[in-house]
Amino acid sequence: MKWQAIEAPPGPMPQPMTVRAQSIPARHYYPEHQHRWNQMVYAIHGVLDVAVEGRTFIISPEQAVWLPTGCRHRVGSLFGAEFRSLWIADEVGCRILENPAVFGVKSLLKALIVEAVEISGETGRDAYISLVTELILEQLRRVKPLSSSLPWPRAGSSLTTLCEALYADPTEQSTVKTWCRKIGMSERTFTRRFDAEVGMSFRTWRRRLRLFRSIEFLESGLDITQTAMELGYGSTSAFVYAFRSEMGCSPKVHVRRMRSVASSNVHL
Repeated sequence: MKWQAIEAPPGPMPQPMTVRAQSIPARHYYPEHQHRWNQMVYAIHGVLDVAVEGRTFIISPEQAVWLPTGCRHRVGSLFGAEFRSLWIADEVGCRILENPAVFGVKSLLKALIVEAVEISGETGRDAYISLVTELILEQLRRVKPLSSSLPWPRAGSSLTTLCEALYADPTEQSTVKTWCRKIGMSERTFTRRFDAEVGMSFRTWRRRLRLFRSIEFLESGLDITQTAMELGYGSTSAFVYAFRSEMGCSPKVHVRRMRSVASSNVHL
């Protein structure tokens, strides 16, 4: 199935913030565009790929992307996603992040975004809406860029075929030599181009890919053993060790945190 472009949604200038609930089908994307305001892109279900300044990143529901005013970007999804966009005016967004960045989304910020969507457009609650907006902005002023996002080859690259196949089936065990033959590239060229386009070695990228898919599987309801099998780990303990090494906590603790956020609501 080929990727299909969809029209980027128009909108009025945010005063000071507009919240948009959006969904994007599998293999669809918003072509490169820019806004007259800052934007935060955050997937609540599924994963998004966001291209900005010549680099593409895959972001999970644990992460978001900050796009400053005037920054040209492209947003798509390989398997489809439900996401939220925060459009933020310059006068309040200028104190958040100066450059495009991927950052972690903490539990409170997640809950506040959910609340902002629920109360969007309500009348007679201006004071409460303003309070939720200010809390979101204050949380955003505290975020710090991450270096642990999942980078992606540029759109149209021959390496994209490889990365999409591995994302669809993380248990795939073909060697680099086999993949090079499939995409018509020498191993030396493959290594050089992968490092240049993705910013890390293929081995490191593949390890990080497994982490991203594990988060997706756990959020979809699979238990730890099922997730380990879906990812091709030889044992559950091997998966738990790898997850803890990357995330700083066990999959069990991570699932408990996710369920806590999902079942909570913000009452201010």
